[in-house]
Amino acid sequence: MHEARVLVVDDSAAMRALFSDILDQAKNVVVVGAASNAADAREQIAELKPNVITLDVEMPGMSGIEFLEEIMESNPLPVVMLSSLTQAGTETSLKAFELGAVECFPKPLKATPEQFNKSVGKLGKIVLAAANSNVRDRKASREHKAHDTAAFSWNGHIAAFSASMGGIDALTTILSQFPAHCPPTIVCLQAEPMLAETFIKRLDTDLKCSVRAAKDGAALNPGTIHIAADPDRHVVVEPGQPARIRLMDREPVDGVRPSANLLYGSIARGAMPAVGAVLTGMGADGAKGLRMMRDAGCKTLVQDRKTAMVAEAPDAVIELDAATGELPLNELGSAVIAACNMS
Repeated sequence: MHEARVLVVDDSAAMRALFSDILDQAKNVVVVGAASNAADAREQIAELKPNVITLDVEMPGMSGIEFLEEIMESNPLPVVMLSSLTQAGTETSLKAFELGAVECFPKPLKATPEQFNKSVGKLGKIVLAAANSNVRDRKASREHKAHDTAAFSWNGHIAAFSASMGGIDALTTILSQFPAHCPPTIVCLQAEPMLAETFIKRLDTDLKCSVRAAKDGAALNPGTIHIAADPDRHVVVEPGQPARIRLMDREPVDGVRPSANLLYGSIARGAMPAVGAVLTGMGADGAKGLRMMRDAGCKTLVQDRKTAMVAEAPDAVIELDAATGELPLNELGSAVIAACNMS
């Protein structure tokens, strides 16, 4: 893993100083420059050669979103967008993901000192992961072949996914391939709650099947995707006819909540027919649980390193030999549907 050389772009001098100071204190992160607008940033990118950019959404003149689009079209670089935690802010964040942003980080403008310190403590890790992310191959990884979903007949298997950094982009690609009568699906997603809520609403509008926020006691029936992103509760699956979602109040597991390891582990211990897939993300969450699913006889998949925006989570799966298959992003959706198909 190489160090992050960061260019901070924000029209506010106070914000530039704040985020530069935060990042200067992070391990393996060096702030090489700070720019107040797109024109200034364009010159500094050419001169300083940063390998990651933090970019404010709201800037005078060319907006952050417009500049992000220019970067991705001319010379793709990892970009972490800084946005407000508002409804409009989350809609803009989804647009940023569509254009190629690696992550959208909420500006902690009205947080308590404790919340602020906790929030900004994540930024250094996010920027370092972004600097080592795979941005240039993103367009090819999203392209997928059309396949026939009319012949899908559910064989009783549950589909389970986990993702964090880069996950919104990956899930959009995968779930767009799901038919209206898709297998019962549960997703463990590490994302800001308001962003996850907007993402769920967007998917429910755009996809053929239904998409809902995971609720305690919800039945896992065909035609519905349940997304668990509540940072205060874990998600597990309870065996039954049908199986049901259970949300649990419990301390983070290995620093993560909701924990993909708990989700996958509950499926394995319940001896439920299922297919699991770990997607792009930071850290190693999901690897141990997926190995439990594999040992229980389930089909287990992992997004390959080349198409994963952030390969830390897939690397952990591969190192643990937890997957029965390693597939590029554009093949994962059809592979999961095939594993849940009667034919």
